[in-house]
Amino acid sequence: MKKKQGVLVLILTVVLIGLLAFTTAVGFGPTGTGSAKNIKTGLDLAGGVSITYQAKGDNPSQEDMDDTVYKLQKRVEDYSEEAQVYQEGDDRITVEIPGVTDANKILEDLGKPGSLEFQDESGNVVLDGSDIAGAEGGVTEDSQTGTKQYIVELTLTKDGTTKFADATAANLKKRISIVYDGETISSPVVQAVISDGKAQISGQQSIEEAKELASIIRIGSLKLELEELRSNVVGAQLGQQAIKTSLIAGAIGLVLVGIFMIVVYALPGVVAALSLAIYTGLELVMLNAFDLTLTLPGIAGIILSIGMAVDANVIIYARIREEIAAGKSVRSAIKIGFQKAMSAIVDGNITTLIAAAVLGAMGSGSVKGFAMTLALGIVLSMFTALVISRLLVNAFYAVGLRDEKFYGKQKERKTIDFLGKRKVFFTISIILILLAPIGMGVFHAKDGKALNYSLEFMGGTSTNVTFNEDLSIDDLDSQVKPVVQEVTGDANIQISKVADSNAVIIKTRSLTLDERQELNQKLVDSFGVDESKITAESISSTVSSEMRRDAIVAVLIATICMLLYIWFRFKDVRFASSAVLALLHDVLVVLAFYALSRISVGNTFIACMLTIVGYSINATIVIFDRIRENLKTAGKKADLKELVNLSITQTLTRSIYTSFTTFITIFVVFVMGVSSIREFALPIMVGIVCGAYSSVCITGALWYVLKTKVGKRAK
Repeated sequence: MKKKQGVLVLILTVVLIGLLAFTTAVGFGPTGTGSAKNIKTGLDLAGGVSITYQAKGDNPSQEDMDDTVYKLQKRVEDYSEEAQVYQEGDDRITVEIPGVTDANKILEDLGKPGSLEFQDESGNVVLDGSDIAGAEGGVTEDSQTGTKQYIVELTLTKDGTTKFADATAANLKKRISIVYDGETISSPVVQAVISDGKAQISGQQSIEEAKELASIIRIGSLKLELEELRSNVVGAQLGQQAIKTSLIAGAIGLVLVGIFMIVVYALPGVVAALSLAIYTGLELVMLNAFDLTLTLPGIAGIILSIGMAVDANVIIYARIREEIAAGKSVRSAIKIGFQKAMSAIVDGNITTLIAAAVLGAMGSGSVKGFAMTLALGIVLSMFTALVISRLLVNAFYAVGLRDEKFYGKQKERKTIDFLGKRKVFFTISIILILLAPIGMGVFHAKDGKALNYSLEFMGGTSTNVTFNEDLSIDDLDSQVKPVVQEVTGDANIQISKVADSNAVIIKTRSLTLDERQELNQKLVDSFGVDESKITAESISSTVSSEMRRDAIVAVLIATICMLLYIWFRFKDVRFASSAVLALLHDVLVVLAFYALSRISVGNTFIACMLTIVGYSINATIVIFDRIRENLKTAGKKADLKELVNLSITQTLTRSIYTSFTTFITIFVVFVMGVSSIREFALPIMVGIVCGAYSSVCITGALWYVLKTKVGKRAK
């Protein structure tokens, strides 16, 4: 890169940072397109629409209710991956969709759940709603004429596939009508026998019409017929103060990480700080562009990703210093440093990206939302580290900053005998892991709850109270929550306001009849409310058993896919096995912390565990990448024990610095955040410390043990 090009790159960088800052702060046009204020937010930050349906008929079975809740959850994910669906009482289902304020529009779009039938020309029912697995509106293009066709693609269940194959064979060139609540909504002509469980309905006039028809078919595939009982617009569950402090904490964390990088890495540290600013700006803009829903744990996740995004820069700059110490010129050191760091960065991030892809495809609700945010962060961090950082480092070199004092030189470090202490490390890890089943067993015997499951997992009681005045969310937090907690003895309380009224919805753990009466009396005594305006209902968990099953299956498949990728890239199954064992170690240690600390286990628990998985596998890959590199240069006669110790020592700086920068960002959030965000931040901090310990003390030792033991057996 020539000097003029370097100057141009630096100018464009300043312009880009300014443009991103303006976009996120102000945006463009009258609506502020691209600004952070337009990012779709969850129920906890912005409120939304709450609709309660009642099942038609008498005494619906619990199986049918569970099935309907699960299917409705899948439907409303089209509006937001953070939407919630839960059972209320014996025959009611409540749908909560964040970020919208027009209940009528949602009712119109979602449709009124009712009976769905497919009838032949004689009126015989050949399929019903239970035979439909899915329906999507879309566009196809005629290969010959190039004209667009708006279609609905149907996916049938196993039984539905068999029924539809028979029906289409018997009604070839005849119409099969789709009848919803007694009204014919479409009458397509059967063009061919359909036996693969996939069908297309063509002839729609627009994409909107195709999507509307698909929506009606999807909602009609529910087992139960539902009718709207009530709908409300509910306010945010958290006050502006909670959002403000979280954002301030994020800004402070960003500045602290930037200062740390500059102090440690000099000129490359300045590059890291600039790259980090660009990364943060791009993250906020992309959240807008991809219409992702942001919740308070999501804010914490972004703040955490700021710390993790530094990791790639640390790997690169440590490599540059090593090359300078080896006698290379600064120019060569920069080139070689990026080349050698490439494999660790790519492998680490792709491994995590595989997990995000599987979780996004198979998960639901908050798991799906977390996966999408995680994938976005990974792609952007790779882009800023491998493209932006490379351009900036070369630009600074081109404008004249070529002295090695600006880049630093790796000091010679004596190899530390980590493997010599492996028995001690393994013993410590086994003790930490055993704390999980022991702690869970003790608490299960004590109060019947191995973990402190929250409302999302256990369900609870929803109390609707109409106050005499319009209390703000901050008032509810400071005045009402303490009164409720006196009765429940549990800080896990969710409060939301009903728009344009003094009504407030309070969700708590399940309350007995005596506790409900006690809560009513305390609300009357403390706030003078009319007891006749207090109602309570039992509510189910928002994380259904099917959603838990989806999450567990997704995590298992993601783990297998990561194992296969590491096996493929490192050409040794022992690398993959060690990585998965280290990942399992970190997850179990954090689980032990949840069990012993009694921090509530809810949606943030899922996000926390998935974060630990991504962090753990990334840290492990860096160690293994260096072992792989040293194996290539050392040859077959290398002393494996010495080689592993050398590899861990060489990457020790990276392990410490990355853990520190990640820890400091989340620590600021923990110190400044509200109670709900602290419950997310504290286990993450434990996971970061555990991940640093396992990557340095456990992963290399595990690989060495597997390598030597398995190798001996092979011989």
